[in-house]
Amino acid sequence: MLYQPTIFTPFPTVAAAESTRHGGVSMAPYQSLNLGKNTDDDPAQVLENRQRFCAALGFRTDQLALSWQIHGDHIVRVEQAGHFEGFDALVTNQPGILLAVSVADCTPILIFDPKNQAVAAIHAGWRGTAAGIVRKTLHYMAGQFGSSGAECRAYVGTCIDECSFAVGEEVAAAFDEDFKRFDPTKNKFFVDLKKANLAQLLAFGLPMTHIEVSPYSTVLHNDRYFSHRYAGGVTGRMLAAIGTK
Repeated sequence: MLYQPTIFTPFPTVAAAESTRHGGVSMAPYQSLNLGKNTDDDPAQVLENRQRFCAALGFRTDQLALSWQIHGDHIVRVEQAGHFEGFDALVTNQPGILLAVSVADCTPILIFDPKNQAVAAIHAGWRGTAAGIVRKTLHYMAGQFGSSGAECRAYVGTCIDECSFAVGEEVAAAFDEDFKRFDPTKNKFFVDLKKANLAQLLAFGLPMTHIEVSPYSTVLHNDRYFSHRYAGGVTGRMLAAIGTK
């Protein structure tokens, strides 16, 4: 049903996980743990799936905080659970709130600041990654909570892998050379979203020992994860979530 990053294991107050596509009640093509309401899946089944996911982390669905994501770089400080509009990063230092972002190829990033008991859930598609949403969220946390790179822990979650993320020149132009390559046989660029987001964590001062990067791919491991691109747009959604108890 879910994977709980080991980077947060030493901290008993934090609950964090990304869902897989297994352990739910949805039928094809959303089988089975579809957590996305913005699909054509049966809303009652999505709700049941969300209840199962939240319960596995020790939360209720009414403790969830999510946003209608717009593939941007806007950040919201969450003071109470609920639904927000137009934000791709959520942060809080309030216990009892489970921040979550919805993904099905984009990169989820979860951050925990143990000193200030602050957390962040970030949705980084290619636009958000290129706009520096991880860097901006970390600086926002520094301003709001006093977070520092030396203290924070982070998880770069499962997303589309570099060898599957073929893009045109207009997308490739948004990325530095370190995060893209050109394949002359396919006449396409390939972008590494994990590497680009990892670089933003490192630049803020997180040691590599404080970061975990998922070894999985939504495309190469589609038997375990939903992939919007692989499924041609008709598929379920996963949640990556973090909160303190």
